[in-house]
Amino acid sequence: MSKIIKNQINKLKPSATLAINEESNKLIKKGKKVYKFGFGQSPFPIPESIILALRNAAGKNTYLPMQGLEELRSTIANYLNKNNNNQFESNDIIIGPGTKELMFLTQIAFNGDILLPAPSWVSYAPQALIAKNKVHWIQTSSDTNWFPTATQIEDKIKNIKNKNLILFINSPNNPAGTVCENLKEIATVARKYKLVILSDEIYSRLTFNKKYVSISNFYPEGTIVSTGMSKWCGAGGWRLGFFCIPKKLEELKNSLKNLCSESFSSVSAPIQYAAIEAYKEEHSEYLNKVKKILSFAGNYVYKNLKSNVVNIAKPEGGFYLFPEFTNAKFSSSSEMCKDILNKTGVALLPGSDFGLKSNKMLARLSYTDFNGVDFLKNTLGSNKLDNADLKKNAPNIVDGTAALKEWSNSL
Repeated sequence: MSKIIKNQINKLKPSATLAINEESNKLIKKGKKVYKFGFGQSPFPIPESIILALRNAAGKNTYLPMQGLEELRSTIANYLNKNNNNQFESNDIIIGPGTKELMFLTQIAFNGDILLPAPSWVSYAPQALIAKNKVHWIQTSSDTNWFPTATQIEDKIKNIKNKNLILFINSPNNPAGTVCENLKEIATVARKYKLVILSDEIYSRLTFNKKYVSISNFYPEGTIVSTGMSKWCGAGGWRLGFFCIPKKLEELKNSLKNLCSESFSSVSAPIQYAAIEAYKEEHSEYLNKVKKILSFAGNYVYKNLKSNVVNIAKPEGGFYLFPEFTNAKFSSSSEMCKDILNKTGVALLPGSDFGLKSNKMLARLSYTDFNGVDFLKNTLGSNKLDNADLKKNAPNIVDGTAALKEWSNSL
């Protein structure tokens, strides 16, 4: 039967993030206590004003333009121009059923190779495989906050024959939860070699301590800004994301529009109308509460795990940490994660799923295993959170961290 499946499709396996969530649920059904630190999604409720906008738009039942609702695209352009210091117009925006789909179609359209920092989100490389785009990995380290240096990028480019290249930059980073500090230097190299940069900014509104800075500020003519609703407002299941494409990449944008028209046609009309509310207002009160909880939970895990045998970077945004268990002796990070799950019930994703060498004992940890509705409700008006708040509202974070720490100390 395998003869009816294309070779590159046969090489695929289920998305690592979705697979770990399904495996965790199977173990839970069998009665095992599982700390779901492997699957990353916002635990928080969607803001009420956005939910109300969806209710009011429920009767919208016509196909919308394939590029997206004009009013929504204008609202998004205004939002990015105000907050990211961009100069986008509504015609630069394409609305998709999540940024994952838009990235996939971009890879299909693009005639060139892909530059990926390791670690990178688990779906970039498989999408390149499907599209038959060659991937060139740039191995990074905690010393550079898990981002490539300009020198690394330039050295890699010099050894690549095909100079049509897309470089993926994801900040704050999945899987490390770190923010890229050398965007200006990367932009200089990108301009020199005429790279296309796909700036995955899906966690940008969850940057903790600093105002978010986009690489599009330094290299606007060659940067596609990619973001959406799934992470910052808990609307992953709504499946709405968008690309902002500069005019110098008009050819790519037009090809992407054609692919959109031949695949998903247009994004759900009620959700597009509701998304206007998501980007018309700042939702700063909601975001401040969400970021306060995420930052506290992340720093709790960081402080309790960090030791002379666990190397870990401080969380700067999103909801991930990327611990390295330096005393772990396994054949691969995948084997290590299986041992952790079996002995502690803590579900993690191995570093190899993110493009790192399998002998690196790294794993992605998502600190979102709690009920965000209750956490927000129980801490309303709290100026400062403490460990008692975490124990009450996120017991799995506390207990799972303790189990993981005990495991690391037992090696």
